[in-house]
Amino acid sequence: MKRPRIGKFSLVSLRDLVVASLPTILLVLAACVVAYIVVDPAPPRHVVLATGQENSAYEEFGRKYAAVLARDGIKAELQRSLGSEDNLQRLIDGKADIAFVQSGSTSEAQAERRNLMSLGSLFTEPVWLFLREGKKSRKADIHSLTQLKGLRINLGPEGTGVPRLFRQVLAVNGVEPGQLTISSLENTPATVELLAGRIDGLVFSSAPEAPLIQMLLQTPGIRLFDFRQAEAYTRRLPFLTHVVLPRGIVDLGKDIPAQDFHLIAPTATLVARDDLHPALVDELVKAATEIHGGAGWFQQQGQFPSPKYTEIPVSREAAKYYRDGPPFLQRYLSFWLANLFDRLWVVVVALAALVIPLSKIVPPLYVWRIRSRVYRWYGQLRAVEQALESADPAHCDEVRTNLLRRLDDIEARVNHISIPLAYADALYGLRSHINFVRQRVRAGLKSSTAG
Repeated sequence: MKRPRIGKFSLVSLRDLVVASLPTILLVLAACVVAYIVVDPAPPRHVVLATGQENSAYEEFGRKYAAVLARDGIKAELQRSLGSEDNLQRLIDGKADIAFVQSGSTSEAQAERRNLMSLGSLFTEPVWLFLREGKKSRKADIHSLTQLKGLRINLGPEGTGVPRLFRQVLAVNGVEPGQLTISSLENTPATVELLAGRIDGLVFSSAPEAPLIQMLLQTPGIRLFDFRQAEAYTRRLPFLTHVVLPRGIVDLGKDIPAQDFHLIAPTATLVARDDLHPALVDELVKAATEIHGGAGWFQQQGQFPSPKYTEIPVSREAAKYYRDGPPFLQRYLSFWLANLFDRLWVVVVALAALVIPLSKIVPPLYVWRIRSRVYRWYGQLRAVEQALESADPAHCDEVRTNLLRRLDDIEARVNHISIPLAYADALYGLRSHINFVRQRVRAGLKSSTAG
């Protein structure tokens, strides 16, 4: 005779554990997703960088930033502009996310009101006053700005920041702008006019890497103005620094220039809107370190980028980068992977807020699911007992026989229940109770037969 198959036992019912935990798991996952996306959104993959005029140092450096950011999957859209003041306005209007801005273009109070922040100063951009050697310049060696009276000087468009800067320089020399013939051509056409002799001089404020600066320094008949009182200018206009263009720096073989030139220089600053994603701040400062960190004509190794030399408040993230170096994870991981782990703290907070209270619900739910497999059969046993008690005396034997078959079916089904060992007592108790009801039915059947 085939023995009845008893219930299967295991240490833990994984299926019941998963089902009991599923609502909690889904709720925690939903909270984590919301926290990850809404509370601390991922940095954008596209930024707008306002640069400068054609053939300017700003434009050249903009290309370098775009190349560095592209390595980490960030597209930098370069916007050509008139220059520093135009860039400031683009930031204020929300047309650009970051921009190159010259020191002295705004004040700390104005920057805070306009929701702007500095990511650090990048390089010095000296004031280059190039003069054409001609009839007027031969009349006297021009060594003072007061001798520019009556000359035709191009300062560039108002949006460049150079006109405002150079007017301040003229003012400390007691020269009124009206005493000069000032034009406002952009750099490239102004250079053409200078070479053609239609203007006497032009003013740039740019890093020496600008192609036009490089060309004019080596052009015969064009000479650079020497700010012999450079140190005095820095005392009168604190946003300026005194730099020296060393003899022979342009071309040592040809000894260009043939002397040291003293220049006055504001600094170029990387400025951003204060809503720029903190991760992008770190990425931009890292790019600035790569691009501007070397030695140059007017700077020592590691002098730039720097949180100094800027009147615009430096962002908290940038200041931390300059103080402590790149974030720990960014030293070993890619930008996006480091950012992912850096943002996981939000998920940890969400987990801590939900897992602890919700975990108290899972064990009772798990126990209920296990025991419910056993307890639901007690309803069947109670139904058998009720049928036995309400049986018609005329058909008692037939009813009892049917009830015994029903109990055998219940027992067969119970023997196939899969239940963890920790709850085996409930299963054995159910089987004993089935046997108890069976004995009651059989006792009634025997007494009926004996009668």
